[in-house]
Amino acid sequence: MMVPRTRLLISEALLLLPCAAIGALVPESAVTCIVIAALFAAVAAADALLARSALSAVRVEAPEILRLVAERPAEIPLKLTNTAPGAKLLRLGLPLPVEIHSASPDLNLIAPPGLSRATWACTPSRRGHHVLDSVYLESASPLGLWSKRVRLPIRSELRVYPNLRKEKIETLFLNRGNFGVHQFRQVGKGREFEKLREYVPGDGFDEIDWKATARRARPITRVFQIERTQEVYAVIDTSRLSARGATLDRFVSAALALGLAAERQGDLFGLVAFSDKLRQFVRAKHGKPHYNACREALYHLDAEKASPDFAELCTFLRLRLRRRALLMFLTELDDPVLAESFIHNVRLISRQHLVLVNMLRPRGATPLFHDPNVHEVDDVYRSLAGHLLWRKLRETEKVLGTAGVRMSLLDPARLSAELIASYQNIKARQLL
Repeated sequence: MMVPRTRLLISEALLLLPCAAIGALVPESAVTCIVIAALFAAVAAADALLARSALSAVRVEAPEILRLVAERPAEIPLKLTNTAPGAKLLRLGLPLPVEIHSASPDLNLIAPPGLSRATWACTPSRRGHHVLDSVYLESASPLGLWSKRVRLPIRSELRVYPNLRKEKIETLFLNRGNFGVHQFRQVGKGREFEKLREYVPGDGFDEIDWKATARRARPITRVFQIERTQEVYAVIDTSRLSARGATLDRFVSAALALGLAAERQGDLFGLVAFSDKLRQFVRAKHGKPHYNACREALYHLDAEKASPDFAELCTFLRLRLRRRALLMFLTELDDPVLAESFIHNVRLISRQHLVLVNMLRPRGATPLFHDPNVHEVDDVYRSLAGHLLWRKLRETEKVLGTAGVRMSLLDPARLSAELIASYQNIKARQLL
């Protein structure tokens, strides 16, 4: 596409308008003015023809996959190839999605002959998956009267991951003997058999291995150790319950933080994402490649306008997870109908697995007379509504407790920290 530049408009104003005025006022000079206008038009047309191939020798490439982090400044590397003999002054533009902000709408650069590189500064606002499929180039004509604009196809996949630094995840992993925001004393002696040893005074009779004692004709004691390779799953609800505000984003960040905590403890970490059907399932493993696979499975999750199907989810978990595991549910149970469905179906897996339900504490859900900011009648009704919601959640918690399921209301601002603290508490008490 050819676009007139400011130089062309100024030249027309300075040349053609005076000629038209002189030709109208002085009839004898009309022929001369027409010739001047025709020459100017010919020069402009020739300049436009020369500019048609101005960008035919320029190619732009971008990485096939580019990994970014939400709310952290980043750069998109671009590779330019100029097969023309001389350098070209270019104006470059990228059609970025609205979730990726850029300080400048375009980039002015000089492309020398051969290969050159450029970077486009940007800042993603939220996690997600985006595709950059084109780039726009503009170059001036030889006389600067026209601009040649082209749209070149490229293929670049932008993967924006959650920003764990925003959650202050690094403060949860201290370089000490134990990690986390709280230090827990290990309770018990462990359940995993380690070795046999000679009996020493003080050993309990329940620790004696009677078969080994009979074979060796002297008391032999069993020694147990803490289990290290247990399975931990983050079960994320991506239904309409998680579509309110930034609930799902908080769930994704908390799940990745839990994965880091499980890796530090030597446990196996896995993922389950569901709505009205199963969306993602990553079997529990450990290691950096596995954590990267979990991150790839979560970064593009979006909330769906559908109700969760807890029956299908619990049936799937019952059939696929044979080994006892810790299931950390991240969902919302403030809907009474869906809470009843969850209570009915979770009994299918609560006998085999340790289930912990985590939901964000709703705003204002506090017992009556606990809110000091009550001064008017509207505040009284608001506090009463929060009390009723808190009471329903307490009833749900008690019913889940009868099925062996624990329920926690977590602070949205400290979701990751409190989730890791709950996991560490379970590990310390050997409840799994």
